[in-house]
Amino acid sequence: MKKNKRFFGLLLTAGMILSLAACGKDKDEAKPADSPKPAAQSTTQDGGSSQDTGSAESGSNDSGYKLSVPAKLTGKLNLIELEDRDTSVLRGTKIWGNSVGSAEDINGKDYSLDDVRCIFLLNEWVEFCPDIDKEYGLRVWILKHRDDHEYYAECKFSDLMPDFVNYCDLHYPEDVDTPDEWAWGSFYLNPDDCEPGYYDFVFTYDGKAIATLVTRFYNDGELNDKSGAELEALMHE
Repeated sequence: MKKNKRFFGLLLTAGMILSLAACGKDKDEAKPADSPKPAAQSTTQDGGSSQDTGSAESGSNDSGYKLSVPAKLTGKLNLIELEDRDTSVLRGTKIWGNSVGSAEDINGKDYSLDDVRCIFLLNEWVEFCPDIDKEYGLRVWILKHRDDHEYYAECKFSDLMPDFVNYCDLHYPEDVDTPDEWAWGSFYLNPDDCEPGYYDFVFTYDGKAIATLVTRFYNDGELNDKSGAELEALMHE
């Protein structure tokens, strides 16, 4: 009798062990496979979201206009060549300042679209002399730099736009004795209101952007001890 009880006890124990093993196997089979992590999302400046795929390359539209211009100085005007605007009115420009550089270096550059002075000081008067016909009037907007320059192709320029810090109207100086030696317009950034860093010069005609230039402003006096060659090197990071 005792042997029978012991035998049935062993059978019961073995059954429980097999049952537990089966349950564990079922749980492992029901566990879902690891799913890939979703791409990280970042908020764009206009409030939307974009997926970070791990790399970002500059794109262009059908006209060849470069859509993404990172904060990198080149001294080159980026023309916004779209069907609804005329970029041919701007054949080039001279830009100089009254605090840094000389006529032998960055202040002595000729009219150009791809070799234009692009470094300045806060509190320095920046002067423009564009290569355009006298009847054309341009306005240069100065805004804090943004990489998505396609924004400028569509935005409506006004004194209410974000990141706007100043603007400069360009008019032929016909009321002076030697108009070809005078600037068409000038401005400065007050260091009490503006910080050093990257800014965009946006040239507009008939209210539409036709060209942009990435620039950098330094603290007052920060470039005064730089040679002409050093200033030139800073313009091409």
